[in-house]
Amino acid sequence: MQHLTPKEAYEFLHGNPSAIFIDCRSEMEFLFVGHPTGAIMIPWNDGPDWEVNPQFVGHVKKAASVDRPLLLICRSGNRSLDAGAALEKAGFTQVYNVLHGFEGELNEHHQRNSMTGWRHDGLPWEQC
Repeated sequence: MQHLTPKEAYEFLHGNPSAIFIDCRSEMEFLFVGHPTGAIMIPWNDGPDWEVNPQFVGHVKKAASVDRPLLLICRSGNRSLDAGAALEKAGFTQVYNVLHGFEGELNEHHQRNSMTGWRHDGLPWEQC
């Protein structure tokens, strides 16, 4: 798995139009916190029980072939690591993780979006 900063990921998407951009956060995060423009939602885990989605790899296989570039993003870059590892185990060969995720790491006040992340870097995003 390769790792890209949010700005590198944005450039990668523009240079690789066949890439699939997957937001692996929960449905509630995707809808209410917002998501990168052009990302599709395939949750790695979701409420109410927050168990790993047993259909995750299958849903990704429906969206892309195993040799197509996949770019994964989550809130801070942790869930996307686990999701990416599962995809590589399933045979996907071009998996990329967005470092710092959509909202970035927590600051000293336990707040996100103030230091790193897709939104912090001013990249395109939308809210449903």
